Amino acid sequence: MALPWLESLESLQAMTPADVFPRRFAVLFMGNGVNENYWGSEGSGAAMKLSETLEPLEPLKHKINVIHGLFHKRAMGNGIHPAQTGGLLSGSVLQKGSIVKAGITVDQVLANRVGQETAQPSLVLACEHAMTGFHETNYSLAYSSHLSWQSADSPVPNEVYPSLAWDSLFENRGSLRNVSILDRVKQEAEALGTTVGNADRMKLDEYLTSVREVEKRVDVLRAAKDKADDLGKAKNRPALTMERPMNGLPEDLREHHRLMLDIIAIASRRTERALQPSSSRGILAHFTIRSSMWLTDIMRHPIRTIREVMHAFRSIT
Repeated sequence: MALPWLESLESLQAMTPADVFPRRFAVLFMGNGVNENYWGSEGSGAAMKLSETLEPLEPLKHKINVIHGLFHKRAMGNGIHPAQTGGLLSGSVLQKGSIVKAGITVDQVLANRVGQETAQPSLVLACEHAMTGFHETNYSLAYSSHLSWQSADSPVPNEVYPSLAWDSLFENRGSLRNVSILDRVKQEAEALGTTVGNADRMKLDEYLTSVREVEKRVDVLRAAKDKADDLGKAKNRPALTMERPMNGLPEDLREHHRLMLDIIAIASRRTERALQPSSSRGILAHFTIRSSMWLTDIMRHPIRTIREVMHAFRSIT
């Protein structure tokens, strides 16, 4: 388990070679896209002017690049769903029919290069189970369900259950699933608290509290998944074939999204010093938000700001 940045440990920065600092790569896919009229920027550096949708990033604009003009011409003309989705991260031309053929995606190219340095080569998360069958354009729905591909004919499975994503991140197995992450590092955390200043001690306490809050939310859904698995056995059908929340997934998709993103945020917390030795020096994460019904309803409107999104949420819930 890694630490947040602590001023008391700043002296370690000078002793840490640049090539051991963490590498992070993350992709967030929104199936319904964005309003292009309000998603962009003008200029660069401190003078860059962000569009209305990107305004919340104003304090961080000196650290970001807004890339314009990306276009995959060969994906055009075959429908807007599987034919365009499955090749977004590879630029591949997808094959129609019963035999899928895409291409290795950029996240998996990176995973093959640096994945051995992390607890997991990559985290590929989603909020909906993969679809089967074919689109009316005769493209496999595997292209719609998977943006991450480890080879031309093999998509990376999406993890939709927060508890399983959490367990893979912290290598929870067997009896460890019943032990809090914080309990495992309690002694190290207490020892560290005696060596840092008051401000860092407060920051450490806030960080550990936030991790525990996420862990509690995960535990609630772990129980829901176990209940769903038992129900599936009783009905002689896999839990994944049932609807929410009977399948153990959160009924509220917004909470599902938030929790998956919180897990990615915790995974990306990598510093050169951790409470326990870790094989992770970075994080490769991929998160897919597909075209869920609530998201489809919202995106019928030309939403530009977070305030408008929340208004739309309230109007359909």
